Amino acid sequence: MASISSKEKRRHGSVRIPYSYYKCSIPDYFPMVPLHWHNEFELNYVTGGKSEFTYGKEKFVTDTGDIIIVPPNMLHAIYPYQDFRQTYETLVFREEMLGTGRAERGWVSCIAPVIDGSHEISVPVAGAEKAYAEIRACVERIFGYTQRDTPVADLYMKSELLRLFCLLQESGCIKAVSGKSDKSMESIRPALLFINRNYKENIDVGQLAEMVHLSRSHFMYRFKQVVGISAMEYVIQLRIKSACDMLRSSGCTSVEIAFACGFQNLSNFNRQFKKCVGCTPRQYRQLQKNF
Repeated sequence: MASISSKEKRRHGSVRIPYSYYKCSIPDYFPMVPLHWHNEFELNYVTGGKSEFTYGKEKFVTDTGDIIIVPPNMLHAIYPYQDFRQTYETLVFREEMLGTGRAERGWVSCIAPVIDGSHEISVPVAGAEKAYAEIRACVERIFGYTQRDTPVADLYMKSELLRLFCLLQESGCIKAVSGKSDKSMESIRPALLFINRNYKENIDVGQLAEMVHLSRSHFMYRFKQVVGISAMEYVIQLRIKSACDMLRSSGCTSVEIAFACGFQNLSNFNRQFKKCVGCTPRQYRQLQKNF
């Protein structure tokens, strides 16, 4: 997924090419995708294996063939599940890929409600869903067009994304949100954003708690309730994810990477890295050369 953390600072795609494609493998390519959100839609298609997917307040185990569509600003994460390896394709695309006619009734009734959060898409879209075979074929065509990388393919992809939303709408996979919004998740979002921007610096739990107007103990409880791990464990995950990116893409030494990612000494970096990834930084770099 490339540089994934809380509120992603990178912008996916560009004005000329408003999408980005990723072929992913967990835990081979990276150990996990920590909880994060971004302003774009995200389409995930599981091509093999299993993982644990966090989608807002929901957690579920994905399987081969599952389709997960993440709307803008939805908190989501991917973690390994047991000893399974998962391969999947991801398309992160800006809403312009679904058209620009904001006043058109199709946009107002079918797309805008998903963006503003008043409607949600069923997750995962799996074999038991009505019209799954047709939805899956549409998704496979979408990913096929990413490989062509031409202006004409972009138009075909745009038409298939619109078709995908039509199929989701007609099959009942897009529904009005029922129940109250998850205030616990929204209350810690500012802390997640701060951690994302400053995980390479010293971060104090008390500072995070004050930021979201909670006592230290209440903040620690709520953060773990929402994210599944403590705030400091989350910081370490982001640092390790950043270290993995550097090990794959740079020639920096382990010492340089450790300090660049916010660790105070090499021994702690090596210990945390092995705990999170399952091998040493040197072994990880070697494995990526063979990947």
